[in-house]
Amino acid sequence: MMGGHPAAIVSSAARTNAGGTRSSETAAIELFGVTKVFGEGPSATPALGPLDLAIETGSFVSVVGPSGCGKSTLLRLIAGLEKPTSGRLRRYGDDLDGPSRKVGIVFQDHVLFPWASVLENVMLPAEVLSLPKAAALERAHWLLELTGLKDFASHKPHMLSGGMKQRAAFCRAVLADPQLLLLDEPFGALDALTREELSLELSRLWQDLGRTALLITHDLGEAILLGDRIIIMSDRPGRIRLDMRVDLPRPRDVNTMKDPRFIEIHQIARDLLFTRQRN
Repeated sequence: MMGGHPAAIVSSAARTNAGGTRSSETAAIELFGVTKVFGEGPSATPALGPLDLAIETGSFVSVVGPSGCGKSTLLRLIAGLEKPTSGRLRRYGDDLDGPSRKVGIVFQDHVLFPWASVLENVMLPAEVLSLPKAAALERAHWLLELTGLKDFASHKPHMLSGGMKQRAAFCRAVLADPQLLLLDEPFGALDALTREELSLELSRLWQDLGRTALLITHDLGEAILLGDRIIIMSDRPGRIRLDMRVDLPRPRDVNTMKDPRFIEIHQIARDLLFTRQRN
């Protein structure tokens, strides 16, 4: 690994509280009575909410729920890719009014350009966001080394495994040093062994980078292994049924899943998910 972290390409925004003073306690994301309805009139489909939620700066929050409950809609709202039907969202104390370079997103599909090398794919945000090229290139090489892709920088995506493609997508998402990382089922298309390996790697990378993260997943074990909190959603329209602290020590590894507390949290959340039809 290169010596130390490269300097951030994008300077961190000042965190401001309601009184206008800087505060390290400002929540990364706040939702107040947020709802999302698709369509209008008789065909309108309530997808989400109402939701009230606060995500602490520097935390890792995992969201789990049945298919169609609005998990990805929640992520898109927080990303600024969708607007709520009602309610209010704030990002680091400011009203959320659209996408931001402070936010990085990793989707289930890596969406790498097939004609570009791994390094060129990772460097894409530098061009789109007009980042200083030398600093961006230094950070790209550091991220590739951090994720074990240093020797594949010149390879095209078709030469990589599924897990390596997702690592490259992660590097691209954090090239601009975003404050908030949104992960929408990033390992959903991978086999079980690769998924577990990358979950542990993501936990390590999150600690190294020190950013706020929100994970959308169907995998309860993955949610607990990675998260400081797990949020269990109801059936559509998605509401919060459980918001639970994951009080397991870090760093976490394969043995974490054998911890009695991990098993206890898993059972509580699983029971809630499987009894949702009665409520």
